[in-house]
Amino acid sequence: MTKISIIGAGSAFTQDIATDILLIEGIEGGTIALVDIDAERLKIARKLVEKIIELSGKRWNVIASTDRREVIGGSQFVINQIEVGGLQTVRYEYEIPLKYGVNQCIGDTLGPGGLFKTLRTLPSWMDIIRDVEDLCPDSTILNYTNPMSAVTLLTSRVTSIPVVGLCHSIQNTSRQLAKYAGVPYEDMQWRAGGINHMSWFVELTHEGKDLYPVLRDKIQNPDLLKKDPVRFDAMKYLGAFVSESSGHFSEYIPYYRKRQSLIDKHCSTGYNGATGYYADNWPIWRKENDERIVKQLEGSLPIELAPSNEYAAIIIEAMLKNEPKVIYGNVPNEGLIHNLPGDGIVEVACMVDRNGVNPCRFGSLPEHLAALCRSNMAFFDLAVGAVLNNDKEMARHALMVDPLSAAVCSLDEISGMFEELYEAERDFIPVLK
Repeated sequence: MTKISIIGAGSAFTQDIATDILLIEGIEGGTIALVDIDAERLKIARKLVEKIIELSGKRWNVIASTDRREVIGGSQFVINQIEVGGLQTVRYEYEIPLKYGVNQCIGDTLGPGGLFKTLRTLPSWMDIIRDVEDLCPDSTILNYTNPMSAVTLLTSRVTSIPVVGLCHSIQNTSRQLAKYAGVPYEDMQWRAGGINHMSWFVELTHEGKDLYPVLRDKIQNPDLLKKDPVRFDAMKYLGAFVSESSGHFSEYIPYYRKRQSLIDKHCSTGYNGATGYYADNWPIWRKENDERIVKQLEGSLPIELAPSNEYAAIIIEAMLKNEPKVIYGNVPNEGLIHNLPGDGIVEVACMVDRNGVNPCRFGSLPEHLAALCRSNMAFFDLAVGAVLNNDKEMARHALMVDPLSAAVCSLDEISGMFEELYEAERDFIPVLK
């Protein structure tokens, strides 16, 4: 029987992932194991998944525990979606850097926020990996936790269990591009590769026609430009559209957030780059999502069994039924993209079947795009190394090579910012030597 474990089941992802699994045709039963250290959120998640199973009419079983060792044994798939200390630290990771002029919109991947999320998350995740090795060594790990590249990189370095990092950037952005270009999504073709949150659509066509001249013409309309200001501006000068939202992407390169005039020009509202957008809104979103689920369980809001655009169930279906599917996954490079570090994590098209996730060779990125990816990969390499080696200076050096921090601060200022964040988060990260 199929067994799937979801670690961090209190996450907002659980509803979509469970629904997608239950919608797989031909897989009528199995076990979903739910794990969360928050007993109340775990209780709600269990009721939600049981309700989805009831609505589906299938014969799945749900087990749940705050002790993962009680329930994950024998899993074929382990889905990671943990959050470590995020609610308690989100203000530190926004407000302290802002004192130094480092202005973040999201702060969960690179920058000061991304670094300290890495330092908080990876030690807990390593403990989970050891239990997975012990209790379900033949499983495949599907990672949703950010920082995606850092979590997947560490996983690939500490275990031989297959891992793929999953995001929705490629799915969402490809549909956005079809809409921007005014072509049917089903007829658009593209070729994309890079790293998570910075994959580049190096080719974009419709019926053999290059869509980039079309897009460059369309953004002469200021109303369209305002819909995705950072990504369209970057496309204008770099020649390719990037996979993550304007707000996220503005933090990964040194051009858009280093002075207020640029922020005012390019980084508008919401996910387009608003200052402090994540810190100000994430606790609210989490509370609202919890309230929505309670209403669904009470029956005052419907639960719709509609598929999402997440890849987890696609992988599960392809492997269990041996029906090949194509996804975009974050995997060890190992020569897939020639001009990115071979020991890093890249995002490429992958063919999935009973043999697992099989990455496809991409070749080389245009060199200027590869250079931007490499700057981010150096940050991830140092941040992961800091955790693996228990090395405080390596963590400090990661922040020194961060493109946004380096665009704003001197080395002395970055060091001071690091130290202030380190002291503020002592209760949430292991002591580094």
